[in-house]
Amino acid sequence: YKRSWAPTFYYRPGKEVFSFLGQEITIQESIDSYGATIWPAALALCRFMETLQGRQHIDLLDKSVLELGAGTGLLSVVITLLGAKLTATDLPEILGNLRYNLNKNTRGRRRHEPLVAELYWGHKLDETFPRSTHQYDYVLATDVVYYHDFLAELLVTMRHFCQPGTTLVWANKVRYASDLDFINNFLRYFDITLLEELDDPIKGIKSHKIYNRL
Repeated sequence: YKRSWAPTFYYRPGKEVFSFLGQEITIQESIDSYGATIWPAALALCRFMETLQGRQHIDLLDKSVLELGAGTGLLSVVITLLGAKLTATDLPEILGNLRYNLNKNTRGRRRHEPLVAELYWGHKLDETFPRSTHQYDYVLATDVVYYHDFLAELLVTMRHFCQPGTTLVWANKVRYASDLDFINNFLRYFDITLLEELDDPIKGIKSHKIYNRL
């Protein structure tokens, strides 16, 4: 379904404060990498998941969840507050800030202890995350498709983690022609259901519920 954008947050120097699930969430940001700022699709998916419709489509309570490209950890915090067994992943230089934000905002509020793990897309996946021992009910990703050189590796990673019985929830804004190329390749392997499409001012963000076709 389609709705208008109405975020709830305010800014403090070096951090942003959000309200999700009736909780104040304070996110420390940085400016040294893409993963150190909050991207709009993360806000969109957080807002969707706290709605009744969102919870009907994405039931995370006591579910095993992997997050790709967790960044500053806003979505990670919301996933944890929804009662999931979360593993949040990103590059090594991102993990310190991610771990800080995740622990600060969920300590005393969480049902399960979240994990933070290093993940290079497409690199030694069978060694670091063997499919036999790393099975997830959900894989979540927001704004992981943009202008970078690792789109092929991202697709390999999505396919690796999306085993039979796994649901991939992906929210993204289409920005570049390369994004469309990725989507065309993606559709060769996955079946997609559109959950939500946002109107202006952040036009073009779409959230999908996805199943591995193979």
